[in-house]
Amino acid sequence: MERIEEILEQVGTMAIAGHIRPDGDCIGSCMGLYNYIKENYPAITVHVYLEPPGPVFSYIPRMEEARAVCDPEARYDLLAVLDCSTQKRLGVVAECFAQAKKTVCIDHHVSNTRYADTCHVVDQASSASEVLYKMLDPEKVSVQTATCIYTGIIHDTGALQYQSTTPGLMRIVADLMEKGIDFSRIIDESFYQKTYIQNQVMGRVLAESIMLLDGACIVGVLKKKDLTFYGVEGKDLDGIVCQLRLTKGVEVAMFLYELESMEYKVSLRSNGRVDVNQVAAYFGGGGHVRAAGCEIKGTSHDVINNLTLHIEEQLQTGD
Repeated sequence: MERIEEILEQVGTMAIAGHIRPDGDCIGSCMGLYNYIKENYPAITVHVYLEPPGPVFSYIPRMEEARAVCDPEARYDLLAVLDCSTQKRLGVVAECFAQAKKTVCIDHHVSNTRYADTCHVVDQASSASEVLYKMLDPEKVSVQTATCIYTGIIHDTGALQYQSTTPGLMRIVADLMEKGIDFSRIIDESFYQKTYIQNQVMGRVLAESIMLLDGACIVGVLKKKDLTFYGVEGKDLDGIVCQLRLTKGVEVAMFLYELESMEYKVSLRSNGRVDVNQVAAYFGGGGHVRAAGCEIKGTSHDVINNLTLHIEEQLQTGD
């Protein structure tokens, strides 16, 4: 599949969705495709489904039209899922996924399980937003669609600083800028800007973080009671693991927060020596070589010990 038109033939109704707890790339790619369809294919009835994102994404065009609940009996001609590597992470459209006449997955995760009827997965790409942009007609990309796609790219490349930032990606960014997007505001307000509470939470995690494996691994933890105390959710914790990764001498950063009692969401970031996708995959998660995640049950100590065993093995193998 090269172009989005290939999957839109004979489509009258369409749903677009991402993964649970959507991040910037998930939101950007889903809303980018939604805006593109709304603007260029008025004959198609299209709905977009996303768990409510934080207010930081309120500038995204048509964000208020995103639906948080999907009728399990809904039957769409096409259901397009973006930035979602496995069917178990489908979120609000999980129940109606099987009811769709045709399904497509547009993604960039090396761990993608190819669960849709048609899968367009480019695991060398920086983001699902980059994959999506290459499928669109650039002449039909409006400033609204460009704003969404740029948001996704920025969030999955660390504001264009990760190794996935290629010359080709920079040319895409230049194209998006030429559409008239407010590129500096998007970076400041959606990527760097934090609320006072978010800064407090990050400061606490950094202050209480621990170093393991002779300083090669840094770990930050938040218990559910801490989330309740600060009045924050998972979507408010973006950026913490990335800040941990920047600690001098660290090869792997690990951040975990408690979803429910004895159940943790884990985010892993690598500086190159460790394939964290391989680590996360062992526990049923996945992602990329340098950025991955999973969910593990147990005490925080159990989770940390189990993960560090796999990290240490790779570090020793690489020495």
